[in-house]
Amino acid sequence: MTTRYKLTIAYDGTKFHGFQRQPDMRTVQGVVERALKKMTKGEHVEVYGSGRTDAGVHALGQVIHFDYPGTILAENMLRAINALMPLDVIVKTSEIVDENFHARYGVKRKTYQYRVDCGHYTDPFKRFYTGHYQYPLDIERIKIALNDLEGEHDFTSFAASGGVIENKVRTIYSATVQYEESQNELIFEFTGNGFLYNMVRILVATLLEIGNGRRDVHDFLRLFEVRDRQEARGTAPASGLYLKQVFYE
Repeated sequence: MTTRYKLTIAYDGTKFHGFQRQPDMRTVQGVVERALKKMTKGEHVEVYGSGRTDAGVHALGQVIHFDYPGTILAENMLRAINALMPLDVIVKTSEIVDENFHARYGVKRKTYQYRVDCGHYTDPFKRFYTGHYQYPLDIERIKIALNDLEGEHDFTSFAASGGVIENKVRTIYSATVQYEESQNELIFEFTGNGFLYNMVRILVATLLEIGNGRRDVHDFLRLFEVRDRQEARGTAPASGLYLKQVFYE
C-alpha cells in the first residue's frame, strides 16, 4: 500500500542544473528522490513536479507529489524529509492527498516572479538572485505594455527554441510590476494558465526594452501577430526568475 503526498518546496536554484533529474547532474528532483530513498531504506520513489525550472531558476512554491510505501503523518513526513534536505532546499508544507491528485496535470494557474536590480553596477550580493538592467527605465511605459499581455494570446514570439509544445496559445490572467525603492529593484509578477519554455524571461527582456524606449510601448501587439522568436530577441537571465505559486482546483 502506498500513500500519496503533496509537498510545497522552495529552493535556491543557483547550484542546481534545474528541477528535472539528469544523469551526473545535481537537480532538485534528484535531491528529493535521494532523500526518499534513504527514508525507504533503498526503495526508489518517483517524484513528480508541477513543472520544470531551468538551471539557476529559483522556487518559492514549487509543488511535488510522490507515492510513499506505507503511511506516516504528514507533519512527520515534513520533519523527516527536511532533515535530509541540503541547505538550498526547504519543504514548506506536506499533506496527504487523494490518489487522483497530480502535481503537474492538475495545475490550473501558476505565478512567476522576476526581480530586476536597477543599480548602475552589478551587486555581487544580488547577482544570483536578480536580473540586472543599468539603463534608464520609464515604469509607466512598462505598465501600459503589461496591460497588452493580459488575456489569451499566441506567444510563439516568446518561446525559446528547444520547446516541444506545438500550441503556443496561453492566457495571462495578470501581469504587474512594482518598484521596490529600498532595494532599487523592479518586481514583475505573471499569473497564467501555463508558460512556454523561457517565456517569462523573454517577456521581461522585451518589457525592459519598452521601458528604455527601444521598442514601441505597444510592441507586444505586433509580436503576437508576427509569431517570430527572432523579433523578440533578448532573454533575461535565469537568476532573477522565481516560481512563486502553483494553483489547483
